Amino acid sequence: MALSEGGRPGSGVVAADHVSLRRNNLSVVLRHVREAGSRSRARIAADTGLNKATVSSLVAELVERGLLRDGQAEAGALGRPGQLVELDGRGVCGVGAEINVDYLAVTALDLSGEIVTERRVPLDVAHLDPATTLDRLAELIREAVAAVEARGGQTAGVTLAVPGLIQSATGMLKLAPNLGWAEVPVVDEMRERLGGRAYPVRVDNEANLGALAAYSEMKRTAETVQDLVLLTGAVGVGGGMVTDGHLLRGGHGFSGEVGHMPVAPVGGICGCGRTGCWETVVGLTALLNKATDPDDPVRDPSLDVEQRLAEITRRAEAGDTRTLRALADVGTWLGIGGAILVNILNPDVLVLGGYFAVLGPWLKEPLENALRDRVIAPDGGGCRVVRSELGFAAAVRGGAQISLDQVFIDPTLVGRDAAGVAQ
Repeated sequence: MALSEGGRPGSGVVAADHVSLRRNNLSVVLRHVREAGSRSRARIAADTGLNKATVSSLVAELVERGLLRDGQAEAGALGRPGQLVELDGRGVCGVGAEINVDYLAVTALDLSGEIVTERRVPLDVAHLDPATTLDRLAELIREAVAAVEARGGQTAGVTLAVPGLIQSATGMLKLAPNLGWAEVPVVDEMRERLGGRAYPVRVDNEANLGALAAYSEMKRTAETVQDLVLLTGAVGVGGGMVTDGHLLRGGHGFSGEVGHMPVAPVGGICGCGRTGCWETVVGLTALLNKATDPDDPVRDPSLDVEQRLAEITRRAEAGDTRTLRALADVGTWLGIGGAILVNILNPDVLVLGGYFAVLGPWLKEPLENALRDRVIAPDGGGCRVVRSELGFAAAVRGGAQISLDQVFIDPTLVGRDAAGVAQ
């Protein structure tokens, strides 16, 4: 909501209110340009309800902070064409960092969504202690921050993505069964390793961050989606849910652990210690157990996950019977569990992320068949199944976006010298 920047001088309270008002209106203008695209100052004023003089002042400050820049002249305007204002933010970056069972990943995005640096390294996290893993991740984060600084930019924040039960407010990982971690204060541990840097450090569930990234990507491509469920598959299986445009976290922030739905009571033992969890029949380990022998190199956790999946893809494309049978079985189980979620949540879209997205061409048909058989609403409740284009990058992209969102909320977090970023 845009507010008038009036008020009487001479009072500390009024001065403080003016500062808050200014910060709010800077946010209104910056978020409007992000969502609506390039706009003239006059158009921004008309759209937001702010007067033209105020908008000119706000835009000037946002340009000074390197968050907006002048673009081309307004096309088709009557009279003297106005100068369009567009999102800049090349000097401001958010960093997302992910811990998963068999890899670490880091991405830095600038405010316009461009990738500054991106890296994923294979690592057998499940057989390492938390301290060693966090040491390695801190190295990758420092490299990403250095890349941001090398282009003259500043880091708005770092958000960690972890597959497990997260208390975001306290920075505590309560439980990550597939990692073998419990009660790890990951934010405090990472802050210590990063040496008290000025930027904030946060943590969230990797499926939540992946869902936010998938939702943002669909909005960016003009998809009219308000409710979606992201299923992200690796060794474990997580679910992120967006409803009416907002992330669904649950009463205590622990929603999304869909991999532990008991769908196969006579199935295998899960990493959580229970029997028959959904991920025991659809996780990557389950697929490899069905499709390969124990000594198959594709099971080697030191091999990058995308290389392993590329080999599975090659075998499927070659018509290998065992591989195709395993994919069909996983796809059917994916639909059985997916039907439970669709019956409960009725999303517009069921998004396949992680390894499900990579192998989607073989998983999608048996999944959709199972949905048709098990979703009670006609036509599967109107739910479409789509593959995420982000693949294994979804969680780190979502983490980077969370860090950048704070700048859209409060643009004054960025110094006035950010416009001098190197081209």
